[in-house]
This record gives sequence, structure tokens and C-alpha cells, in this order.
Amino acid sequence: MCGIAGLFVGCTAMALCPRALLGQPALNQDSELTGPSNDDYRSPFRNWDERSAVRARPRRTLSPDDDSSLYFSPDLVPVAAHDLVRHLRPELFEQVLTQHLYRYLAFTEKLETLVVNGTVLAIASGSVGVPLPDEMRLDAYRIYCDEAYHALFSVDLMRQVVARTGTQPVLPDQPYFLRRLQEIQAALPSPMRPLAELLFVTISETLISATMGEVPMDPTVAPAVRDAIRDHAVDEGRHHAYFAIFLRHLWGALDSAGRREAALLAPRLIDAFLRPDQPAIRSELQSYGLTRDDAEQVVSEVYGENTVRTQVAAMAQRTVQYFAALEVFAAPEVADEFHRYGLQPAAQ
Repeated sequence: MCGIAGLFVGCTAMALCPRALLGQPALNQDSELTGPSNDDYRSPFRNWDERSAVRARPRRTLSPDDDSSLYFSPDLVPVAAHDLVRHLRPELFEQVLTQHLYRYLAFTEKLETLVVNGTVLAIASGSVGVPLPDEMRLDAYRIYCDEAYHALFSVDLMRQVVARTGTQPVLPDQPYFLRRLQEIQAALPSPMRPLAELLFVTISETLISATMGEVPMDPTVAPAVRDAIRDHAVDEGRHHAYFAIFLRHLWGALDSAGRREAALLAPRLIDAFLRPDQPAIRSELQSYGLTRDDAEQVVSEVYGENTVRTQVAAMAQRTVQYFAALEVFAAPEVADEFHRYGLQPAAQ
């Protein structure tokens, strides 16, 4: 889900998602690290047919009454609180919010179709080299359906907003998460590259952001946007629970050398996913008439390194705890690598 969280580092409402929406992902920390028994799997998808968005929710459409609504919560758009942006002409400020919605929707579409669903299909077909209960493989097909639908309703909603507002999306040619993943993979030995992508997806599905809980509660945002994000959140709560369990199965399938390499790689993948795309943000700010120096000032003040590291650590805390439960921090070099990225397990 929540590599999407990287879009909101620096926002004034950053906090852990309300659990009422995201659910309580389970990780039995007392289980053997050699991998859980096939009989232990308790599916998070038991009510999938009645509750998944693709099965149970209507198409979310803008209504004529939405013309006076915002397309994103200002408190969740990091640059919107900066004076140089907040004091833009009202129509330009509205474009800032609309472009943030476009980024969210485009990120969702590209993440689900270009990375997540390829990995999920491999899990479902049994080709990732991780022994799984049959029910887990069947649930992977359910995730595949969910993610494809998330991509569909993201594209659908973006097209509706473009038609309603006339504001065209200003988006980079390649999503930054994909560029960073490719750069990380290119620096790895060939045999490690599939594992990097598998970890990337597992990590992205267990990261937590405030956005999915906050936007649906904001009455100033168009109902179609609120409802679509709520639909997404409810589905992703199940995905989070699934991948928390999958991580344990993955660990049980790796030998000691593979575990070490995976543990050393994890903090780099977390940081790559959550660190904001500052060049794209600078470019967008200049499109609103800010000078290059003003755009640089906004980016440097909103995305100061201390702010980024603190919020990345907060969003990744649950994911880091999952790795801690696998005892990866017992290896000093792994603990040092997590610490280098400002990531460490919460004190017990």
C-alpha cells in the first residue's frame, strides 16, 4: 500500500493510520523462524467476497455538487503549508491539491501494475521459490484482483477530474519508486535481483501512512475521492496482514546467507520507497510561477533531512518491527545498516 506514503512525508498531519480502517495485521512473533506451519495460516481474506472493493463497492463518480469541493486535503499535501505556496492565487492553490491527487492516483496505478501484481502473480503461481499453504496462494489471486481494480479506479477517477477541471496531470515520465528500484537492482548481483523486487513489494505493502485514514474523514474533499481512498484503505489492510505473514514464510525459505543479504537490503528499499521525489516537486512548483530559488526554498524547508528521516522512520515502524521479530538486529552489520537510514525497532 503504502509506498504511497512517500508522497506525504513532510505533511502536517503525518501520523500512523487509524487502525479502524487498516485493521490489525498479525505477526506471531513466537513462531519458528524456519517458517510457519501450513496449518497455521489464518486468511485475512475470509470475507473478501463481501468486503473487497472490486466485489462490493460501486464505481466512484464525481457529482455536479462536487464543483465546490477540494480534490485533496491541504493538510496532507506537504508543500501546501509553506507560505510561498499557501499564498498563491486561489486557482493555483487548488491546482496544487489537484496535482497531488493525480500523483496519488498515478502512483497507485503504476505501483500496482508495474511491480506489485507481477510479484503477486508469481506468488499465486508458486514460482517465487517460497513454499506456501494453498490458501495463501489462492489469497494472492485475490490480492491480484484487488490491485488491478485499484489501478482501474485510479485511472477512472483521474480521467473524471481532468474532464471536470480541465487541469492536466503534470507527472514524471517514470515513477520515482520504479527508477530507484531499478537502480538498486542494477547494483546487485543478478541472482539477488528477484529477491530485491520480492522484498520491495513486501515492504511496500506493510508501510503505513496517515493518508488513507485522514482523507475519507475530510468533508471538504469531494465524496468520490474520499470514497475511493476509503475503498483502497480497507483492501490494503488485508494486504498488509497478508504480507506480514508472507515475510515469515520468505525468511523460512532463505538460507543464512540469503537472510543476511535480504536484511542488509531492507533499509535501502524502505528509504527508496519513502523518500520524496524532490526534483519532480521542484519542477511542479516552478510550473505555478515560483522562481527556481523559491521552489528550492520550499523543497529545502518542507523536506529538511531531519523531517524526512523522522517521518520515514515513523511510517516504517511497523515494517521494521516485522524484521526485528525475525531477529535480524542480532547481526551487528544489519543493525548498523538500519541505523544508518534512521530505522530501528521500537523499545519493548
